[in-house]
Amino acid sequence: MQPEGWARPKGYANGVVTRGRTLHVSGQVGWNAEGVFAARDMAGQFAQALDNVLAVVRAAGGKPEDVARMTVYVTDLDAYRGSLREVGAAWKSRFGKHFPAMALVGVAGLVEREAVVEIEAVAALGDEGPSA
Repeated sequence: MQPEGWARPKGYANGVVTRGRTLHVSGQVGWNAEGVFAARDMAGQFAQALDNVLAVVRAAGGKPEDVARMTVYVTDLDAYRGSLREVGAAWKSRFGKHFPAMALVGVAGLVEREAVVEIEAVAALGDEGPSA
């Protein structure tokens, strides 16, 4: 949703209208399927966390374009800002030009001590398909 007269946001949507089933993806950190952090840096963990979000979305029968909302938690805003080029490339390779409603929040820490990023998402899926 783009309110009339507002400047177009960069990299997110102000609002998204959905219909059908809703998938709530719990916070995904930057570890692999075995629960191992292969990357220690913001860009590497961000890319892996996106992959993890999409794995859950796909397991529910969804696709990247179904993601309607995302909240990104980072432990170091300066590190995030310093890796915007790599973060943007990771986003583009997974989501293309699809931008859900988003928020980015700086936090003091995450439950997994090695994690520097955690991503929650909401996806709007079709009316039929797998459930929990």
